Amino acid sequence: MTTLTLTPGATTLADLEMIWRDGLAVRLDPACHYGIRAAQAQIADAANGTDAVYGVNTGFGKLASVKIDPSDTATLQRNLILSHCCGLGEAIPEPHARLMMALKLLSLGRGASGVRMELVELLEGMLAQGVTPVIPVQGSVGASGDLAPLAHMAAAMIGHGEATFEGKVLPGAEALRRAGLTPIVLGAKEGLALINGTQFTTAYALIGLFGAWRAMCSALVTSAMSTDAIMGSTAPLQPEIHSLRGHAGQIEAAATMRALLDGSVIRESHREGDTRVQDPYCIRCQPQVTGAAMDVLRMAARTLEIEANAATDNPLVLSEAGVIVSGGNFHAEPVGFAADMIALAIAEIGAIAQRRIALIVDPVLSHDLPPFLTPNPGLNSGYMIAEVTTAALMSENKHLANPCVTDSTPTSANQEDHVSMAAHGAVRLSRMVANLERILGVELLCAAQGVEFRAPLETSAPLASVIAAVREQVETLGDDRYLAPDLEKAAALIASNAIVAATNTHMPELHP
Repeated sequence: MTTLTLTPGATTLADLEMIWRDGLAVRLDPACHYGIRAAQAQIADAANGTDAVYGVNTGFGKLASVKIDPSDTATLQRNLILSHCCGLGEAIPEPHARLMMALKLLSLGRGASGVRMELVELLEGMLAQGVTPVIPVQGSVGASGDLAPLAHMAAAMIGHGEATFEGKVLPGAEALRRAGLTPIVLGAKEGLALINGTQFTTAYALIGLFGAWRAMCSALVTSAMSTDAIMGSTAPLQPEIHSLRGHAGQIEAAATMRALLDGSVIRESHREGDTRVQDPYCIRCQPQVTGAAMDVLRMAARTLEIEANAATDNPLVLSEAGVIVSGGNFHAEPVGFAADMIALAIAEIGAIAQRRIALIVDPVLSHDLPPFLTPNPGLNSGYMIAEVTTAALMSENKHLANPCVTDSTPTSANQEDHVSMAAHGAVRLSRMVANLERILGVELLCAAQGVEFRAPLETSAPLASVIAAVREQVETLGDDRYLAPDLEKAAALIASNAIVAATNTHMPELHP
């Protein structure tokens, strides 16, 4: 297994996406070990001292005023983990859990958490050997950290809970044993360092971001193909229009669509004598809508990259100042805002794509394409209900896009009286991305069918390559057939980035 070395404070989104997509093992840059050890020494002194230090020699939350004897340190941390293992629901996918573990390593690597190197090495070993804690998806309100999900991660580390190893779900201790690893007995503050933090929420938000950006790039391709299918105008893509407004995403979206449509014979065939003055907004305003979504995704990306590199537990060890300070970095408000932004972008990319599908299947608006893109309408319904399905998916995403970060509720006897609900905001993104991929998959099929109806006129070389890639998976629709498998195959082409790759065209980057 390939191992990626991470530098806390300087790890990039590209690194994190590789960890998630490619299952890489990770280790911390050894340069951060000194800071980890210095903070741990300070925690050890505090654990044996007389001054109350939250979570080191006190209880937790509302019980912070209860002093704990130094002899009970290990029991305190163990009890913290076990009592917080209150997650419910299905287990999160292994790649998600691995990214969450890598994010926890990054946070500990900032040298402000006070953990021993043995704990860091165990996390690194679990990632290297493929021991993945079983983590239920429900239970976090996104403040005081993702307590329940992170507790399930920590439980496997101390030999409790469950973990997967070599494809089997095993008791945590057994999974570690089979991998040649040993459960750790937690020292002062180590349990708290593991469960305080935003790593569950941040992992899900990052995964939503990665999927949304990939889908957005595919949307540029499908929208260009839809434009050719309905013989739409490329005049609204002229660069001067977009530079006069100045938004970076809009400028890039228009440039990408121009490149994708360059050389289309279909486009050249109706430059003169077309009685239509303007296309509907779903064609004419594609750069403005998709470009705005790009800008929003990049704003969210910046927030998440910062958060991925942040120390987010409590209290934090400020080694240079020689103090241990209680704060609130575990509050996931920044991630919650980012997740809500990503959700809005996903919903809008899908909304305008759905309108393009509705346009293509409507003979009144599609510039003489057959109704529902079937060569024998009436006897056949073609893509009639495929369009209806996309309307359902679009509507679902609109509902899911409602903000989560505003939905605070007090917890923990009002000690934690404002929470971010960022976990809800982040987890929903995976479902929204899947919905968007299916919407774009249907658009892909409809646009390809529409372009084929324009024969002998040909589309551009990049879009012709896309249609060829589609036809390797899904045949042109003649007489009606069982369509659901076709739609899923098309969605898979979107999810895999295959149609973007087929264009051989430069696409906008998350960090240009």
